[in-house]
Amino acid sequence: MPEDPIAHSELAALTRRFEEVADQHGREFGIIKSDLTAVRLQIGNLDQKVEALGKKIDRNQAQIIELLTELVGRRTDGAG
Repeated sequence: MPEDPIAHSELAALTRRFEEVADQHGREFGIIKSDLTAVRLQIGNLDQKVEALGKKIDRNQAQIIELLTELVGRRTDGAG
């Protein structure tokens, strides 16, 4: 049975479209993967900044407590 030229050209066209879509999906997946990597790095940086801010707040609170502790018992009228 001879090959059908119309079916053969349609099959070739479908194959090309499938390959084009597969390539496009591959590129889009690569972009999404790259974006996710960037987001992970940003989250890591934010975690470090939040941790540093927490430490700074702890230090400031400790200083405030020290200052308040020194003030306890002092008279406000200047008589010692």
